[in-house]
Amino acid sequence: MILKATAYTSSVRETDSTPFITATGARTRIGIIAVSRDMLRELPYGSKVLLEDLGTPGGKGKGRFNYLFKDRVFVVEDTMHLRKRGRLDVWLPDRNTAIRFGVRNVRVTVIQRGRG
Repeated sequence: MILKATAYTSSVRETDSTPFITATGARTRIGIIAVSRDMLRELPYGSKVLLEDLGTPGGKGKGRFNYLFKDRVFVVEDTMHLRKRGRLDVWLPDRNTAIRFGVRNVRVTVIQRGRG
């Protein structure tokens, strides 16, 4: 599937009062993603996916962030704010990279749906 993606960091202004703990109780780290709540049907907690950077919604910068995605399995451990729909959020350790990431389209390849 192809989804819009953004990035987030462990900042109280981007998360909640426990910015290093995900909705499932996992600790934030590279390889953690959050999905919009409507996507939990398709990608329930624990789902494992591969990501490919397809660039901005206009198609620019394709592959620019594949260095973050290459050979890395991402796990759904968090959810986004209720107002977000049909997208995912990649956890990154620093705000500057998250800002440069912006809004991108990503190809999501599901390896495992849910925890089991």
